[in-house]
Amino acid sequence: MESGIYTNLTRQAGLMREMQVVAHNIANISTTGFRREGVIFSEHITRMEDAPSLSMASGNTRHMDLRQAGLSQTGAAFDFAIQGEGFFLVETPQGQAMTRAGSFTPNAEGELVNNDGHRLLDLGGAPVFVPPDAGPVALSSDGTISAKGQPLAQIGLWQPADPLKMTHQGGTLFVSDDIEPSEGATILQGFLEESNVNPISEIARMIAVQRAYELGQGFMEKEDERMRNVIQTLGQ
Repeated sequence: MESGIYTNLTRQAGLMREMQVVAHNIANISTTGFRREGVIFSEHITRMEDAPSLSMASGNTRHMDLRQAGLSQTGAAFDFAIQGEGFFLVETPQGQAMTRAGSFTPNAEGELVNNDGHRLLDLGGAPVFVPPDAGPVALSSDGTISAKGQPLAQIGLWQPADPLKMTHQGGTLFVSDDIEPSEGATILQGFLEESNVNPISEIARMIAVQRAYELGQGFMEKEDERMRNVIQTLGQ
């Protein structure tokens, strides 16, 4: 196979991955706390025996856009939004995970859980508990939940020690082997953070990726036709 086709195949595979990521972003424009993802392309040189070296492009690395998104006011007592850096910590069947999606409700035991039933954890890593008879609750900017003037729990905010090692577990959940308390952010009650996906830029990116893929596909077809003509000419 011609070296140009090898190079183009790696580029096409990366563009296909980027198209899938962009489509996923667009599908989550309205998902609370969603973080936009992108694909990082890298170039490396491949050396082959008795052949020129090849410059190969790959798009295997995904990165997350952690920029603050807009806040929408809901007025719900257990809707929380983070203003600044950091994540809520929730308990999932696979272990602890971080999220910016702050819609919670008390379960039958009085523990605050998200829409998937994952328990919200406090600053010490224990489930946040609100007694059913506590009455109206208030949330201070440092995450302290209180009822009738008495503190009940303090919501913890966390961040990965190394953001580059944080991985997307799925949906709005992220995991990291090493997390630490996040300082400087505030938690707002009665608000939710929106998705940080910009629909206009994502659609523009989808069009650009599609055009780049079509150009690469056209190159492959022309190379295939050229090689067929060469083989036919040599066979005559």
